[in-house]
Amino acid sequence: MAHVELSLSEVFVPTARASSEPESDNVGQWSSTVSRADEPCLLIDAATRVVAISSAGCELLCLGDPAGLVGRPLLDGGLRLLDFTANRNVLTEAEVDKIPPLLALTSGRLARGLIRVQAASPDSSDATVDAISTPVLADGDVAGSLTFFSEV
Repeated sequence: MAHVELSLSEVFVPTARASSEPESDNVGQWSSTVSRADEPCLLIDAATRVVAISSAGCELLCLGDPAGLVGRPLLDGGLRLLDFTANRNVLTEAEVDKIPPLLALTSGRLARGLIRVQAASPDSSDATVDAISTPVLADGDVAGSLTFFSEV
């Protein structure tokens, strides 16, 4: 049997860097990362406006060109959310508030769930995606949410 020894020393705690930008520092840093990402991801601000979305995210969510979405409210960008019934009904406002990107904003906590997105063309099938969202903080307050998607 292998023998493993573990020793603990003083914990290194990094010092916080002073930000030259108010409030938008975390959102701004994530914005460039999300817009260049190969993975499907989305960054929205506290007012639910799209700050950045990856090309893969646009493709998976049937949203078209990322540049056309930036600055627009998430739900005004053509995102059509459906329920999981056979009738494929559009989600009600109360149900939409529970999708992970919005739930992370309101709860200030991680959120995860499945989302059904209506296909852009009638010939295509609807997309079901697993969404994992985390709030993005600035000065201790929720300034946005970052979401990663995976096709189911």
